[in-house]
Parts: sequence; structure tokens; C-alpha cells
Amino acid sequence: MFLGAPLALLFFGSLADNKTGDLTLDNYRALSTPSVVAAFRNSIEISLITAVVGGVFGFLLACAVILGGMPRILRDSLMTFSGVASNFAGIPLALAFTYTLSTTGLLTVILKDLGIDIYAGDFTIFSKLGIEIVYLYFQFPLMVLIIAPAIDGLKPEWREASENMGASGSQYWRRVALPILTPTLLGSMILLFGNSFGAQATAYQLTAGQVQLVPLAIGNQISGDVLHNVGLGYAMAMGMVVIMGGSIAIYTVLQRRAERWLR
Repeated sequence: MFLGAPLALLFFGSLADNKTGDLTLDNYRALSTPSVVAAFRNSIEISLITAVVGGVFGFLLACAVILGGMPRILRDSLMTFSGVASNFAGIPLALAFTYTLSTTGLLTVILKDLGIDIYAGDFTIFSKLGIEIVYLYFQFPLMVLIIAPAIDGLKPEWREASENMGASGSQYWRRVALPILTPTLLGSMILLFGNSFGAQATAYQLTAGQVQLVPLAIGNQISGDVLHNVGLGYAMAMGMVVIMGGSIAIYTVLQRRAERWLR
């Protein structure tokens, strides 16, 4: 009910003419227009970059804290921060980075007083690069939360067995630990991809819609005063459903492979 009914609404809405309500495929043909293609390309690019960068560094941080023999209080602090930061998104997050890294932001002013002008070149927080930096704020800790149970699932006897057979630390990670963690690692990055792909409020508040993204384009088509084509908005939403459905399917396959080792 909760998945099928909205999906059916999107599907039939995407086949309806915006003026007459008749069945048509024009909404899907419009997906090939340059603006729609640019929106999908930007969303996929931002999602891929933040998923890979956030996934790799989140994994390394989780390994350092969990396997590095650090004090328990440090691990608990990291997990607590990750739980808070991974849910800090939307308009508050965009405003926080605006007050911090805009042309008159706190960190920008401090760095400028130290002789470092981050706006000397083409950088601006209100750009696609800026969106990626902001998204990494919640992608990074989310990866820590997701991957931590898998790292905890590495059994000590696996490392002991490899050491007894003469394997070095790098060989253990290359031939034992990483192959076991790879399905979970890739699956976690797919979740990060979906988390970034569907984000809307943060990008809208940060760039005022100047960077074309699929969620923003859908909002403009459905509720905008200038671009108002509900059918096209539904067709774009169906495109998001296909991409997200594919991501979930791949994640499910990888998660099943990971569970065989972590039982």
C-alpha cells in the first residue's frame, strides 16, 4: 500500500497530458531535453563523488577507531557524533555552511586573516562543488554508522589463522579482510548514493536552485509558477524510481553475500 499506491500515482501521472489529461508519451520524450539531462547528470555525479569519498574516508576512520585499539570513550564519542551529524541536513545544514564558508563566513574570514583566500579562484560554496562539500558532512558519518558493525564482525581467529600461516598485516587485509568487507563496503556506498541522490532541501537552500538537480527540477515542474508540467515532473520522478530501485537491488545482492561471512 505505502509503496505501490504512490508508485502507481507517479506512473499514471507520467502518462497524462498536462492540458487534456489524455494518455501520452510526450512526458518521457521530454526527458531527453538538455535541462533534464543536465539535472540527472549533476545529481548522479554529485551522488557518486560523495558516496565514494564519504565511503572511503568513513571506512578508514571506522577502522582506525574500532581496530586501532583506541579508548572506548573515543569510539563512543565518534558513534554519537556520527548519529547526530548523519541526521543534520536540510535547511539548517545549508545555513550552517553559508555562515561558515560563504564570502563573509566565519572560517573564510579567519583564513583570509591568515593570508589564505579560498575565494581567490573560482571556488564558491554556492556551486556544485559546494554541494558536494556540504553533502559529505552527512555522508561521512553515515558511512561510519553503516560500516562499523561489519568491521566488528571480523573474527579475531581469522587474523590469528593468517598470522600462523605466515601472512603479514597487509596480506591479511588484502586476501582476507577486504574480500570479506567488500560486499558491505560497496553496499554501503550504494546507500550513500541513494541518500545523496534524493536530497533536496539542502541543495535548494544553498544554491537557490541555480545548480540543476533532479529533485529540484521535479519540484519546479510540479509546484513551480513558471515551469509547471506535472506530467513531466512525474516522469522525472519515475526516472528517480528506476535509479533508486536499481541501487536497492544491487545493495540487496551485496548484503546477502556479506551476511554469509558475518553470521
